Amino acid sequence: MADTNLSSIPPGHFEDRQWHTLVLGIGNVLWADEGFGVRTVETLHERYCFPEDVCVMDGGTQGIFLLPWVRSTQSLLIFDAIDFGLAPGELRLIRDDAVPRFMGAKKVSMHQAGFQEVLASAALSGDYPERLALIGVQPDTLNDYGGSLRPAVKARIPEALALALDVLREWGVEIRERESSPGAADATGPVAMNIHDYEAGRPEHGH
Repeated sequence: MADTNLSSIPPGHFEDRQWHTLVLGIGNVLWADEGFGVRTVETLHERYCFPEDVCVMDGGTQGIFLLPWVRSTQSLLIFDAIDFGLAPGELRLIRDDAVPRFMGAKKVSMHQAGFQEVLASAALSGDYPERLALIGVQPDTLNDYGGSLRPAVKARIPEALALALDVLREWGVEIRERESSPGAADATGPVAMNIHDYEAGRPEHGH
């Protein structure tokens, strides 16, 4: 079983293949709880591996540049920080047609407006995922540049992963626990930005 992620895929590779599933973490790790999506997909990739037709990606704040990836997948699972109007750290699983509405309501960041546009553009093109799920967390703090996830949000990563694994199994994705952590060449994003090194390098900020 091989693992596929953004850092191991040559530019343009998505143009000549279709993905069964795209697992996408979006957000900005530099702004505290806005990094929830990226940190959750990072943890998923560290702990589990998937078949070659499953792409695990740190989508960051790339917005419309994610459109080719969304258009090339049958199933799309998203992790993000969403303002549900709930207590900090509360998780919600949103499915299918409801996902675009939550990506656009009460935006906590401009990347959400960009990703709502991605979904709308994919729908207009006729290349829209057959299955769509969003695992969102209610953020605690966003306006802390250089800060990391707050405890209430960070503590929900294991539950978010459990929800994700249930959804992926429902979609027929084979999942295997890793025997060792992936190397730098197989990371979902810049290794220097993984949560362990990031928090260790910024001790003056709240974690």
